[in-house]
Amino acid sequence: MMSFIKKHSAEILIHLLFWILFVFISLFVFTPYYWAENPFLQYFFILIIIVYTNNQFLLPLFVKKKWYMLYGVVFIFISVLATQLYCNVFARCGCSIMKCLSDYLWQTLVPLLFFSFIWMLFRFIDEQGKLESITQERTEMELRFLKSQINPHVLLNNLNTIYAYSIDKPNQTPNLILKLSENLTHVLYETNSEKVSLEKELIFIQNYIDFQKIRTEGVKEINYQYKTDNNQYLIAPLLLITIIENAFKHSIAHSKVDISINATNHQLHLISSNQYNINTNKNSNAIGLENLKKRLLLIYPDNHSLFVHQKGDIFIVELKIEQL
Repeated sequence: MMSFIKKHSAEILIHLLFWILFVFISLFVFTPYYWAENPFLQYFFILIIIVYTNNQFLLPLFVKKKWYMLYGVVFIFISVLATQLYCNVFARCGCSIMKCLSDYLWQTLVPLLFFSFIWMLFRFIDEQGKLESITQERTEMELRFLKSQINPHVLLNNLNTIYAYSIDKPNQTPNLILKLSENLTHVLYETNSEKVSLEKELIFIQNYIDFQKIRTEGVKEINYQYKTDNNQYLIAPLLLITIIENAFKHSIAHSKVDISINATNHQLHLISSNQYNINTNKNSNAIGLENLKKRLLLIYPDNHSLFVHQKGDIFIVELKIEQL
């Protein structure tokens, strides 16, 4: 209770100050004209129920459903009905409907309008706070992820591969250096954007797999294929590589790694499978996936699905992203 009061102290204070001012004006400023017998004090509790029913139930419901026009109709209906209730039951003025609305509508309309505005204002502030929190969390997560990509161990392995080729196959060394340069450039510079072109991500993945084919030649069989109907699709950077790295990292020697990427009709479908040691490597495949799940929830909250399957000693990860 105390934490709730502390969190909403500003909103509570606004509510209290408004009601104090509103009651004062209603009882003292307009008393000679409207409330000589103070029927307002009897109606006041009904008014509170009307106002907070609107704030706690009606307004959140209609805004969530985006029924704005319907809410406007309901809002007017409640205001008119409450005014007629005050006129005929509490004040008993015997006024015509138009006279009643002219004289008394304000006392229902003002609190309803004011607290509806306050509700929307604080809802906007809360949404902005959540957005800033999500943005900050996303930034921190992206930074941690980018740092993990510039892994000295991976970089040294690639450099060792290039060194070995410079001795045994010097003609292919420039191409490997170019691939490594492209990947480092992609990680360090191009991934600063929230989204990058799918084409650049596929080049990054192809280069990574090319290095893996060289390093695991004669040890692992690698089957990689991709299909896309538009290279200009946009995707969050370094998202797919997590799954692909996992497949290589946790696959056992003399096994097969299968990777398939299909990006068509604004949807991406990635399937990765690898054989792992079911006795000693049962849970390690999932380590890199936790970070991926968080990133997907932040970037594609309602437009993705991630499935992890285990069939015997085969570990399968399937990712679907909609609305590229």
